[in-house]
Amino acid sequence: MMASNTKALTTLMLAKLVEANRFGWETRVTSLLPQFKLGDTATTRQVLVKHLICACTGLPRQDLEWLFEFKNASPESALRTLGTMQPTSKFGEMFQYSNPMAAAAGYTGGHVAYPNLELGAAYDTAMRTLVFGPLGMTSTTFNYSRALAGNHASPHSPDIDGKTSVASMDINYSVIPVRPAGAAWSSVRDMLKYVSMELAEGRLPDGTQYIRREPLLARRAPQVPIGKEATYGMGLMVDTKYGTPVVHHGGDMIGFHSDMIWLPEYSVGAVVLTNGDPGWVLRTVFRRKLLEVLFDGRDEADADVASQAKSYYAALAADRKLLTVPADTVEAARLSRRFHNDALGDIDVDRARGRTVFDFGEWRSEVATRKNPDGSLSFITTAPGVEGFEFVVGDGGKRLTIRDAQHEYVFVGS
Repeated sequence: MMASNTKALTTLMLAKLVEANRFGWETRVTSLLPQFKLGDTATTRQVLVKHLICACTGLPRQDLEWLFEFKNASPESALRTLGTMQPTSKFGEMFQYSNPMAAAAGYTGGHVAYPNLELGAAYDTAMRTLVFGPLGMTSTTFNYSRALAGNHASPHSPDIDGKTSVASMDINYSVIPVRPAGAAWSSVRDMLKYVSMELAEGRLPDGTQYIRREPLLARRAPQVPIGKEATYGMGLMVDTKYGTPVVHHGGDMIGFHSDMIWLPEYSVGAVVLTNGDPGWVLRTVFRRKLLEVLFDGRDEADADVASQAKSYYAALAADRKLLTVPADTVEAARLSRRFHNDALGDIDVDRARGRTVFDFGEWRSEVATRKNPDGSLSFITTAPGVEGFEFVVGDGGKRLTIRDAQHEYVFVGS
């Protein structure tokens, strides 16, 4: 899985439609996709095509809402959920990454290209005809059945004791309803075809001009800063930390972590795909390693990988000491058998053979217990790849609360 590297390919499809004068980056989204909306009418009216994929609208990351409840989800329901979300800062004020908004970008482009098809089918067809086909990306697909039936990499992650194990694959299906943001399967060879086209500023290996330079490069133009030395454009980041522009984007799903990188001034690009946690360490430091090799730079990358891996496994071991595995049976017995949250769905609690499992419907995990410094108790998922989802117990086992950076979700027991 190339995960969020899909976003750059989605914006390439949009750029092809801009080139064809089907719309502009400044076109109001509701004029193209009438059902698009955010939390209120005034905000919805402001959204232009570029805003869908610039991480610059101030819409906070709300990934739990598509990671937990996706069995009956569709592109249409993903858009309806987006309509319940509201920015927490002004447009262009700060970088906030939103997968649902990126999904809306792809579905908008697909709808313009193939208005008579269902949103998902329209997007898939637009990507196949405007991007994958012309670039010769024959292994790249949104079809999970096709990907898993062929020669593919399975996700891996450490188990609760740090031993490498096959990770939960079920939760990776959650990205299908928001697939323009991160559901594509690909290969290094296919992704390098895309990177080569970027380096050639729109030309294919045979010299054909696949896309004009202007709409292609517009995707790299800064839309919002990410710190002092990096900016986010439209599905692409540009980093100037090392004195030369480095265009890149990463991708993360359960057990899959990737990066694509290119240096426009030097006609050099690279791709790294991993199928294990903590693959994000390797993919990030690989960028540094590439620059060391190219420019005979100071040798830091190898030591960085070793140091970060050591820190990761040390943190895993430290967290493990705080957990009771299997979960405390007395505390587990106090839990309701089923919990519900309107946004995240249901949790069924299964207690059998001394172990406690939280079943979220689409995926499940054994849980451990942890006593917190404030006196509260948490149940924490432990299955490889989905470890670390924390549910704080309340009301004598009748409530479970999970939080992300900006939101709190309360599950009520029945």
